[in-house]
Amino acid sequence: MMKSEWKKILIFMLLLWQVLLLAGCDYYVNEQPAQQVPVPFYNRDSRGRADTIGKLGTHSISIPAGVIDGWSRYVGDPGDFADPKIKAKYKRPPESYDLPIESFGFQYRITDGDVYTSFRQTQQDYRHDNETLIPYGKPFPWASVSVYGEYDATAPLNFNFTVQNEFKLAKDITHFDYIQQEQTLYGLTVYRANNGIDPQTGEPWKWDDNAKDILLRKDQAGNIKTYIKCEFTHHIDSCDHMFYNDDWHIQVWISYSRSYLPQWQEMEGRVIRILDSWRVTREGKLLGKQIGKA
Repeated sequence: MMKSEWKKILIFMLLLWQVLLLAGCDYYVNEQPAQQVPVPFYNRDSRGRADTIGKLGTHSISIPAGVIDGWSRYVGDPGDFADPKIKAKYKRPPESYDLPIESFGFQYRITDGDVYTSFRQTQQDYRHDNETLIPYGKPFPWASVSVYGEYDATAPLNFNFTVQNEFKLAKDITHFDYIQQEQTLYGLTVYRANNGIDPQTGEPWKWDDNAKDILLRKDQAGNIKTYIKCEFTHHIDSCDHMFYNDDWHIQVWISYSRSYLPQWQEMEGRVIRILDSWRVTREGKLLGKQIGKA
């Protein structure tokens, strides 16, 4: 065999060995297990149910299992009416105490500041009140609470624009002005639609669908921090109560019977107290006793 042929065979064997070596490296790399995302520590209730965790506004929280009323959402989650294809493809980032919470809801008892939790006495209390008070037209002592994290640093934490727009729409669409009343009510500035008179009939409003009472609280800088709209023509009037909290960087909505309006300040304080009881470190260590823990 010629020397040149031996040289070709040697070069071929060398190239084949390199290909096999690379293939083996690739196989080894592909066989390596995927890097595991650390699983966070979860606080649990007496039934072993894990809390809902994340960061609400500026604070990490651990919401007791069984408290959230039907819905919770993290920033980036598709909305309820999002395209099903988008929902199917969406993958939420791994849970952690830094994952920003967009919103969630719960029920809170106005009379004592306790929270509705499934598999806890408050679940029976809620059902009892629902069956024995509402059918007989008696005030319901539970408030529906929705909490929204505010993450846009450029967005003001006040209702200045919201209220101005409300007054503008009343004038442009329903053709009446909201008139500030001389007397405050429970420390709130009161505005009534056309001073409580239906402009079409010249008589007191019989329906308040577009003419609810508006009650406001401003801070020292004149910014509207509390914005409440209340019915006044129903057998049991209700209020939608919204407020901002600068420390948490959140907006809170509370709905309740108007008979509890005198306690509006206490309600704001108690909602924040509930949230404070759910605060944790970034590792999940509780900073206090959780209200609503089963």
